[in-house]
Amino acid sequence: MTECDPEETRSSYDRIAAEYVRHVYDELRHKPLDRGLLDRFAAAMKGAGPVCDLGCGPGQIARYLHDRGVDASGLDLSPDMIALARTLNPGLAFHVGDLRALPFASGELAGIAAFYSIIHVPRGQVAAALRESARVLRPGGRLLLAFHVGDEVRRVEELWGEPVRLDFVFFEVGEMRGYLEAAGFEVAEVVEREPYPDVEAQTRRAYVFASRLN
Repeated sequence: MTECDPEETRSSYDRIAAEYVRHVYDELRHKPLDRGLLDRFAAAMKGAGPVCDLGCGPGQIARYLHDRGVDASGLDLSPDMIALARTLNPGLAFHVGDLRALPFASGELAGIAAFYSIIHVPRGQVAAALRESARVLRPGGRLLLAFHVGDEVRRVEELWGEPVRLDFVFFEVGEMRGYLEAAGFEVAEVVEREPYPDVEAQTRRAYVFASRLN
């Protein structure tokens, strides 16, 4: 298996989609910093135009933004995740797609939220994936990006009792800043935090607010 093979990533998330909903869909209630950052993003995006949650899974981030007045939709590599997102969030649009080849016209979006989706992209493809995000954003469009902090690639072969083949790529903050700047973004702010105990994987987290340069 090659690192972050998209077919393996897709089939793995299809396999665990129902368990993912059970373990992750309501996790924001236990993450006050994440809610605060999403509130800030929502305040900036409300009335600004369409916003897509890339790597949306079952749609909890898109739903959170929608409930705060954002024109939010979601996109995910896993068809089974998207099916659950549509069931759990009636009235919101969800699409199957790859963040490396987004099904949007250039400049179509006002904003992108990408919580832990870039972690399934190999290092050598990250700048190109971020350039694709920049392509679909209008000039000045905003990005809120979340990832695990570090320099490892963590392979997971079992999750919630199901066999999977997933690679989780960790990034140093300076490294990700470089990728974003190379892709045409201006980084406005980086927020880091330690993991919440008993809520999530015990990894350090980073959140980047950035905007597409004109």
